[in-house]
Amino acid sequence: MEMYPNTLEDRMKCFEEICRRHGIKLTPQRMEVFREVARSGNHPDVESVYRGVRERMPTISLDTVYRTLWKLEELGLVVVLGSTRERTRFDANLEPHHHFVCVECGKTRDFYSKDLLHPKLPESLKTIGTPLSTHVEVRGVCHECRMKNDKNVRSENNCNDPDL
Repeated sequence: MEMYPNTLEDRMKCFEEICRRHGIKLTPQRMEVFREVARSGNHPDVESVYRGVRERMPTISLDTVYRTLWKLEELGLVVVLGSTRERTRFDANLEPHHHFVCVECGKTRDFYSKDLLHPKLPESLKTIGTPLSTHVEVRGVCHECRMKNDKNVRSENNCNDPDL
């Protein structure tokens, strides 16, 4: 099984190697856009990548970030997550894994499960096309949102609350 780089340093080396192999110039903008995605465990959307890179490169444009991310996807350096109707997120972790998405705050986190790597797919898929890969996306409420909600419920039910 091919292993994918896990550390930021390894991911940057892989990025540089693939760009050279495909004759893609290693511009500072491309490097910073990839670095922003590769160092984040949050599966950032385009606007988040733009804000992060802009802190280091104030002159970068949102258009440059969009074009770079789509080029990275084309090169197989990031994976596009989620529905096209939602904010598109990118992931530089190419190891087989799945995602937990909080339906309240949108936080997206990786999780690993050997049991979910090769699920039994229904025969009906053959009428649609040939599956090349599977991806499990679990939607729920993250611990932080759950704690915030529980705190709000307790506060709403507290008869000694001075704001009542």
